[in-house]
Amino acid sequence: MALRVSRVDTWAASIVDQPGGLAAKLKALAAAGANLEMVIARRAPEKPGTGVVFVTPIKGAKQAKAAKVAGFAKSKSLHTVRVQGPDRKGMGARMAEAIAAAGVNLRGLSAAAIGKVFVAHIAVDKASDAAKVARALKAL
Repeated sequence: MALRVSRVDTWAASIVDQPGGLAAKLKALAAAGANLEMVIARRAPEKPGTGVVFVTPIKGAKQAKAAKVAGFAKSKSLHTVRVQGPDRKGMGARMAEAIAAAGVNLRGLSAAAIGKVFVAHIAVDKASDAAKVARALKAL
C-alpha cells in the first residue's frame, strides 16, 4: 500500500477550559452529521480559562454552517496535509526526513497507528509549504 497524501482543511474554535467545554463544540458538529477523523484539543496557557480545538474534516454546507454557529472557522494560517499508509517501523522518521529535505519547517504533527495503518496530519504555515510536503511524501 502506497502512501495516500492529500490536503485537508482544518477548522479551529476556542473552548472554555471547564468540564463540557469541548463536549459542547463536538456535539454541535455531530448534530450536523460530521464524522470527524482528527480532533486535537488543548488549553491555551496564554489565555487562562480557555482552550482551542482543531478538527477535520468538515464536509458540506450543513456541517460548515453548524461549525460556524459553534464558533469554528476554517483556518487560514494552518495548512494541513493528511497522510495514510501502512504502519511500518521508521515511517515517521522517513517522513520527517523527506519534509526536512524539502526545506519545510513543521508547525505541528499528529499521528496515530491503529492496527496495520497509520494516519498523520502535518501542519505547516503556508500553502506553498503544504504543496512541498505533499510532493515529498508522495515520492516515498
